[in-house]
Amino acid sequence: MKSQARITLILLMILLGAFMLTLSGCSFKRITKSKNIVYQKADKTSAEQRLNVFAPRKHTKPAAVLIFVHGGNWNSGKKSQYNIIGGHWAKKDVVTVIVDYPLSPAADFDAMAISVARSVKWVKENISQYGGNPDKIFLSGHSAGGHLAALVALDDHYFKNIGLENPLSGLILIDAAGLDMHGYLLEEKFEKGNTYLKTFSSDPKTWKEATPLYHLHPNMPPMLIYRGGKTYTSILKSNEKFIQALRAYAPETPYRIQKSKKHVPMITQFFNPWNARYGEILAFMKAAGNKNNLPEDKRNAALGK
Repeated sequence: MKSQARITLILLMILLGAFMLTLSGCSFKRITKSKNIVYQKADKTSAEQRLNVFAPRKHTKPAAVLIFVHGGNWNSGKKSQYNIIGGHWAKKDVVTVIVDYPLSPAADFDAMAISVARSVKWVKENISQYGGNPDKIFLSGHSAGGHLAALVALDDHYFKNIGLENPLSGLILIDAAGLDMHGYLLEEKFEKGNTYLKTFSSDPKTWKEATPLYHLHPNMPPMLIYRGGKTYTSILKSNEKFIQALRAYAPETPYRIQKSKKHVPMITQFFNPWNARYGEILAFMKAAGNKNNLPEDKRNAALGK
């Protein structure tokens, strides 16, 4: 959760993105790309928000859908930096949606989460036009995007406020930040004007509302959680607290620690289309999608609840 990571992330994206595009050559012909689709119109509280869709060009049946929320300390980042990941997923027969959302200081965490929820609603209502299955939607995010994905997936008021029952088949967190934002801000005691206080306010009650840890419940979607072994201390601590609390509801939730990985490489590893995480996530999506078709009692047992 340090600002210099943004510079490192951009440089790595440029270098690795160029390399992987060269390596993949003309393979993008196997997919369709639909960019800058408006999912949220501008209003008094938020600017217009857009998303990109990457889909297999040929498919025999509706494909699972993965929505990705980028990181960037809640105040930076954009969807275009992750187009290469969208392309890789589409070539693995997953319809992939990469979203933008409003950033701090123009927006607080709540406005960001509202936008993420609206992007999910757009997917639910429109993704069949791109070959996606609206009944198999998975939400994922890295760093700050992991926090927003978790908050939207767990605090159902974000969906209820836009007339939607939680439609998610699963949640995939990649070195997510802010899973215990309340504890982090209490510990750090930032002074007025700090970037985190602009995003989360100075009110401890609001910090708790912004903390996914406090929104765990029995009916939440199944999760797959990744953490870097060499990530920032704050992310390590919040993930460990989150997992400890999660075990009371879903004790079999897979928690994968990549011992050699720092925070930024936890997402740039996906620039490599042969990275083993793709296979693991595909297996999780397949299992979660199949289990969601079971009766409720059997589904809960199968999901480790």
